[in-house]
Amino acid sequence: MSWAGPEDIFLSTSLASYLDKKLLVLLRDGRKLLGILRSFDQFANAVLEGACERVIIGDLYCDIPLGLYVIRGENVVLIGSGER
Repeated sequence: MSWAGPEDIFLSTSLASYLDKKLLVLLRDGRKLLGILRSFDQFANAVLEGACERVIIGDLYCDIPLGLYVIRGENVVLIGSGER
């Protein structure tokens, strides 16, 4: 017997499963942001806590701390898990 209802299927395709987890967000301008997803809306506007910008050059990278960061959804290209 399955307990999943129509609302559970909808939530599986949204960002709700990523709340309070570390995410990697790729922006249209090529920047890569890492942070903990605290909030989002239907337009993919998102709030990252403890955000940092990851700069990658060859095999090296560094993280530039940004703090609390609000991302406008139209600038988001890709959102994925930031966990290893």
